[in-house]
Amino acid sequence: MPPAPVERSRAHRVVLAEDSVLLREGLVGVLGRFGHEVVAAVGDAQALRDAVATYAPDVVVTDVRMPPGFKDEGLRAAIALREERPGLPVLVLSQYVQRSYAAELLDTGDGGGVGYLLKDRVGQVEQFVDAFTRVAEGGTVVDPEVVRQLLRHRRDPLERLTPREREVLALVAEGRSNAAIAAELVVTEAAVGKHVGNILAKLDLPPADGTHRRVLAVLAFLRA
Repeated sequence: MPPAPVERSRAHRVVLAEDSVLLREGLVGVLGRFGHEVVAAVGDAQALRDAVATYAPDVVVTDVRMPPGFKDEGLRAAIALREERPGLPVLVLSQYVQRSYAAELLDTGDGGGVGYLLKDRVGQVEQFVDAFTRVAEGGTVVDPEVVRQLLRHRRDPLERLTPREREVLALVAEGRSNAAIAAELVVTEAAVGKHVGNILAKLDLPPADGTHRRVLAVLAFLRA
C-alpha cells in the first residue's frame, strides 16, 4: 500500500546549499513539486550567506560539509545565520551522525525552526518534506538515529573515565600543562600524556585540524 501523500503547507521561499550538483538539483525538484520556491541553490557556505542576504528566504536548507574545507562550513554558516536572523528556520543535512554538530545546532533552536536530518531521509520524499514543513513552521526535527545516539551519550559524559582520569581532567580544566599535572600527581609526564589520550578517546574527541580537543574535554567536564 503506497504511503499517504504529504499535505501541502503554505509555499516557502528557500535558499538551498549543497555541493553535490545531483543532490542539489534533486532537492530543488522535490521542493518545487510541493509548491515551494528555491530562490537560490548554491554550492558553498559563503554563497549560502550571500544568498540569504540577497533573497531573505523563509527557510534555509544546507549540507554540513561544503567547500572549501569539507568539514563543517555549512553548519557554521547555518549557526551564524541563526544568530544574525533569530528565528530563521534552518534544516541541516548530514551524511553521518555527528553528535557534536547536532548538539551545537540544537543549541540555537530555543525559538524552534531548526532541524538535523540524515541524507538517507532525502530519498524518502514524504519524510523529507514532512521534516522540511515542520521546520519551516517553527518546529524542531531531529533524525531518529541522531536522537538515539544523543540519548546514548546524554548521560554523564565522564562516566566512562577512571577516577585518575577524572583527576587529570580536573587539572586540565584549571589550565595546567602535562608537566604541571605530572608534578602535582607525582607521576611521569608520559603517564599524564597517556591519561589525556584516554580521556579524549573516551569523550569521543578524535583528532581534527583546527579543533582544540583539550578545550572540548574541559567543556564536557564543566557541563557534567
